[in-house]
Amino acid sequence: MTVSEAPEAEAPESPEAPAGKAAETVVRLGGVLVSIVATVVVTLIELELSVLRVGGVTGLFHGDLAVWEGNGQLIGLSIPLTIAANLALAWFATTTIARSWAIGVPWALWTVLVLGAAGTRTTEGDYLLGGDNWVALVMILVGSLAFAVYAYRMIMKPLKRG
Repeated sequence: MTVSEAPEAEAPESPEAPAGKAAETVVRLGGVLVSIVATVVVTLIELELSVLRVGGVTGLFHGDLAVWEGNGQLIGLSIPLTIAANLALAWFATTTIARSWAIGVPWALWTVLVLGAAGTRTTEGDYLLGGDNWVALVMILVGSLAFAVYAYRMIMKPLKRG
C-alpha cells in the first residue's frame, strides 16, 4: 500500500466551528451598526442637497462659499443621489447581514428621518422640507421606491443560503 492509497483518518471536529459562528454573528452585528450609521449620514446629505439652488452653485464660481443661501431654481441633484444611495444601502445591509429582513433596517430608519424632517418646524415656523420644494417631495417618493424595488427583486430572487 502506497502513501496515496493509505486510508485517511477522519479529522476530529474542528474547535473553530463555534468560533466561526461567533465571528459570523459579529460581522452581522457590525453590518447592522454600519447600516444604521451609513443611513443617517446618507439621509442627512440627501436632505441638505434637496434645498440646493442654482444661485448657490453659481456663487461658488464667484468666490461665495455660502452654497445654501443662493436663490433661483431648485437643482434636483438629490433625486438621482437618493436612488443610488438607497439602493446601495439596501444592498449593503442584505449582503453583510445575509438575511432578507436586513433591508428593513435602512428603509425604516430612512423613512423615519425623512418624514421627521418633512414634519418638523423650525423656530421661525417654517418646515424643514416645505410643500413647495418639489425636489424634496420627489426625493421622498423615489427614495422609498428604491427600497421597494430592491425588496421586490429580493422576493423574486431569494438569497442563496450556504
